Amino acid sequence: ITALAALAQETRLQAFRELVKAHDPDPQAGGLAAGELARRLGVPAPTLSFHLKELHRAGLVHSSKRGRSVIYQAGLDTMQSLAGYLLEDCCGGACG
Repeated sequence: ITALAALAQETRLQAFRELVKAHDPDPQAGGLAAGELARRLGVPAPTLSFHLKELHRAGLVHSSKRGRSVIYQAGLDTMQSLAGYLLEDCCGGACG
């Protein structure tokens, strides 16, 4: 419920989608710096910080330090679990 609630807000959903687009299988290569994410979304840094905190609390965003930047990445594992849970009973369990 926490993840669904976090994604129910437009700016957070947009932020998550931008981070999904910036995903890379190599965890050292993917993600976006907070400033770049704020620029892409057209929101002030303090506003983005608030939304990233909510996404992080829901397990939908992870952050790591790279040099002097904090890089944010989508929590795809949480989203996969959420989608799996939502689709668990789809088609009597016959969905793939």
